[in-house]
Amino acid sequence: MADEGREVRRVRALFLSDVHLGMRPTRIVQLCDFLRWHEAETIYLVGDIVDGWRLAKSWFWPAEYHQLVELFLEKALNGTRIVVLPGNHDEFLREYLGTYFGEIEMVDRTVHTTAQGKTYLVIHGDQFDVVVAHAKWLAHVGDWAYRFALRVNVVINWVRRRLGLTYWSLSAWAKHKVKNAVSVIGRFEEALTLAARDAGVDGVICGHIHYADMHDRMGIHYVNTGDWVESCTAVVETFEGALELVLWTETPQPRKPRRLRFRRAPAAGS
Repeated sequence: MADEGREVRRVRALFLSDVHLGMRPTRIVQLCDFLRWHEAETIYLVGDIVDGWRLAKSWFWPAEYHQLVELFLEKALNGTRIVVLPGNHDEFLREYLGTYFGEIEMVDRTVHTTAQGKTYLVIHGDQFDVVVAHAKWLAHVGDWAYRFALRVNVVINWVRRRLGLTYWSLSAWAKHKVKNAVSVIGRFEEALTLAARDAGVDGVICGHIHYADMHDRMGIHYVNTGDWVESCTAVVETFEGALELVLWTETPQPRKPRRLRFRRAPAAGS
C-alpha cells in the first residue's frame, strides 16, 4: 500500500476550526485524512464546525460528513478529550454550554496550559466581532459574499488546472490585498490579544476569520487556526510544548504535512 511505513503523528493537543459542515465547497476529505494521521490527547474544535446558517436554508450532509463525525466519536471513545467551543455559525450549540457528552465537552471559552506552562485563552472569536455582535444581517451579507467568491473560485481553478497551474484562492488574495480586509483582520487580532491580556494569559488561540497566522506583534502570542473551507490548516502542540501551525496537503497523499514555522517576535525593548 502507498501508506505503508507512514507513522501516525502523536501530539499533546490539536486545535482546528471553521470546518463549516453544510457549506458545499469544503475540504472534508482532506480533514478526515489529517485526523487519521494525527492522534492527540486533547482536541479543541474552535467553532463553526457545523454551519447552521447553511443547513437551515438547504440541508446538505454527504457521506464524508458521516465519516468525519465517526472519526471524532472513535477518538472520543478511545480516550481523546474533545472540547467544542461553538462559533457564530453553530451558535445553536451554545444552548448546551457546560454539558458533557461522554468525553465531549461544550464550553464558550477555556484556558489551555501547554507542557511548557504557557497559558492560552481558547475561543472562537466571533464574540469580539462587532459585525456579528451588533449587525447580524450584515454578517449574513458577508457570508453570502464569501460563498460567492468560493463559487467564482471553482471556475478560476478549473481553468488553472487545465493550464497545469496550482490551486489559487480568490478570498485569500482579497484578505491579503484589499485594504479594508487587512484593517478588519488587524482590529480582530487586537481585540483578541487585549482579551488575552485581560485574562492574564500568555496567548490566545482562535478561529473565525479563516486566516491562519501566528505572531507576537502585540506582546501576546496570537494564534489563528485558519479553516477547512480552503486553507486546510490546524494548530498542534507537541509534547515539548511548542505550538505549530500545520498546512495539510491539498489532496490526501501518503506524505508528511508541510509545517508552517513562525519565528517568535522579539520581546518589547529587546
